[in-house]
Amino acid sequence: MKSKPQLSFWQIWNMCFGFLGIQFGFALQNANASRIFETLGASMEAVPGLWIAAPLTGLLVQPVIGYLSDRTWTRWGRRRPFFMIGAVLTTLALLVMPNSPTLWIAAGTLWVLDASINVSMEPFRAFVGDQLSPRQRPSGYAMQSFFIGVGAIVASFLPYLLAHFGVANTAAPGQVPDTVRYAFYFGAAVLLAAITWTVVSTREYSPAELAGFDDAEPSPLHAAAPVIGPPRASHILGWLGLGVLLAALIAWRQGDRMLYVLAGLCAAYGLLLGVARMLPGTHMLATIVGDLRTMPTTMRRLAWVQFFSWFALFAMWIYTTAAVAGTHFGSTDPQSAAYNEGANWVGVLFGAYNGFAALAALVIPLMVRVMGLRWSHLVNLWLGGLGLVSLMFISDPTWLLLSMVGVGFAWASILSLPYALLSDSVPSTKMGVYMGIFNFFIVIPQLVAASALGFALRSWLGGVPMHVLVLGGCSLFVAGLCVLRVPSQPEVV
Repeated sequence: MKSKPQLSFWQIWNMCFGFLGIQFGFALQNANASRIFETLGASMEAVPGLWIAAPLTGLLVQPVIGYLSDRTWTRWGRRRPFFMIGAVLTTLALLVMPNSPTLWIAAGTLWVLDASINVSMEPFRAFVGDQLSPRQRPSGYAMQSFFIGVGAIVASFLPYLLAHFGVANTAAPGQVPDTVRYAFYFGAAVLLAAITWTVVSTREYSPAELAGFDDAEPSPLHAAAPVIGPPRASHILGWLGLGVLLAALIAWRQGDRMLYVLAGLCAAYGLLLGVARMLPGTHMLATIVGDLRTMPTTMRRLAWVQFFSWFALFAMWIYTTAAVAGTHFGSTDPQSAAYNEGANWVGVLFGAYNGFAALAALVIPLMVRVMGLRWSHLVNLWLGGLGLVSLMFISDPTWLLLSMVGVGFAWASILSLPYALLSDSVPSTKMGVYMGIFNFFIVIPQLVAASALGFALRSWLGGVPMHVLVLGGCSLFVAGLCVLRVPSQPEVV
């Protein structure tokens, strides 16, 4: 057994450069999808439901792509074929999205766009684990965070910059402004070019080479949870029954129809266990379910950190445009100049927090040396929580940039430190599928947010979008506390 060679700065740069393009597309989606939906006639209460496509596709696509990429070896490598397939599909979706003639076409295109981004993004996480030794993996994930920040800065600022240079920022009713359309065109080109650069400038280890390295199997301290036999009938019936009970309760109380998504998640998991029970153990679905049931303790504890972190992020992505436009620019009409000015400023704010995240990616390794992984992540999450809560108390839109400093540190930390905590706990032969399963704990909170936030906004938060952002800030505080349950690096290395 031997250690993986230490890669140079530029080798790590090249292998992570494709994330610049991925984040370009992701940031355009996050900053402008709600704006496109409202322009095409969606009510503010209906927007979260339209966003369900994004996390649901990740829930379905990432484990499957991870499983397939673990078992792929071609002349182009293991992960890189999936990079290019996803890049081409995402490019096409970015060209279609701002030209959607109707709301249902825009919602369908978001589904395709997010699925395509996930085809490229999931193998990138496993790619770092494949190529880098445990000592260099934190640097690799930090480099990804840096490119995520840089790509999102430019993408989020694009509509604002285009408007500054005279491109039309308003359009006829039902038409997406030219600032948004041209931003999506430019983003498509950047995404395809960046991922192509990573594909042609990097190499991959073959499965036989990976098996010969000393990190091919995790330390015994990361032992997977023992699970004997297929899923039990009692578990299957329990999850199915919980889904039916929740659906009946929602119907009895005449609850928001979006809440049925939560009932559907419970029933779907029970159904998944039932199907896996009937399949042979070598089947893809049975293998993924088995890996889910035996995932390492580190991943199980990180699940709660991820849940509350991504719930907060999804609340921010959905409601910041409405909150800032209504609170700081005085308009809730998507066709008005004031609303679109506020929406452009949200693009600036989103670009700013990604810019601060790029800087934070350089600072976080220093924080880790002083405080360790857990306390560094806790501090960064609480900075993000303070940033979101402060939006309610700042009256001058310009000063909202200060709030984005905290959000930027939280974002950079969320994109790197959980992976650093997790990186040594999975075997090399299952790096892809476990990174895909880890995505469950990113997607599920987004589905919960998409299904419950509209109901919460009307029933408990007074119909004020800014209150949703405060709720998101509190969720980050809880996520920080959950970090303390995760073993620190000295305990798991």
